Amino acid sequence: MDWNNTKSIFIMVFFILNIFLLYQFLEKINDSQYESFTESSTEELLKEDEISIETPLPKQKLKDQFLIAQSKTFEKKDIEHLKNQKAKIIDDKKLVGTFKTPVGMKAEVHAADLDIFLKEYILNGSEYHFWSYDEINQTIICYQVADKKMFYNNSKGKVTLYLNKKGEIVSYEQMYLEGIEKFNKPKELVSALTAIGQLYQNGDIDPKSKVTNVKLGFYNSLQTTSVSHLLVPTWWVVIDDETDLFVNAFDGEVIELNTEEKILE
Repeated sequence: MDWNNTKSIFIMVFFILNIFLLYQFLEKINDSQYESFTESSTEELLKEDEISIETPLPKQKLKDQFLIAQSKTFEKKDIEHLKNQKAKIIDDKKLVGTFKTPVGMKAEVHAADLDIFLKEYILNGSEYHFWSYDEINQTIICYQVADKKMFYNNSKGKVTLYLNKKGEIVSYEQMYLEGIEKFNKPKELVSALTAIGQLYQNGDIDPKSKVTNVKLGFYNSLQTTSVSHLLVPTWWVVIDDETDLFVNAFDGEVIELNTEEKILE
């Protein structure tokens, strides 16, 4: 064995390894500085346009991953024990129920009251949560939730409640996502402040607006087949308690509201 040659090879290998580790270290520092610069710049821009954030934002860095889910195929056994209703299955994927006796609700719709109703009358009702109340059309929308995170604007995991003129719930439609599994490795998310900055840069937040709510959930990113769905972590940002905006929490891309999902051809 030629010890001098072997020693030279070892020295070269360690030299290359040190350069690689130094590069990774500097890259992390640059990423951290860039993120800090971006957030600082965002705060300044918002302040200049008198845009205030009225809700606490997560301070710690968050990680999350994609979810994969399947549209449930309803069966007769699913509707046999539903309370106070006649239920039927439409095209295997939708459950429609009509209450024998309308269920009364309070004059003001509250999420806590809806949670009680859902658990009592809806299949897997504890997995849905109140989203919105349309007083004109007399409908209430509830979306599915997993790990305390809502599936925003997802018609495949949705309950629509229909009310009569007395404000009583008379019927509903339901679709449900099952077999929910985490997909791929956890990835660091863009911060909530960065998401707000993206919306501002996109022209979605007007001067003197107020950011009144920010929450992390999931959005239906890709439909691979008629029953299989890929959900991406998403920031939900509410402006002035009335405008709902969404930002992909992986890449910071603003999600267009006129499309619920992108279909893979």
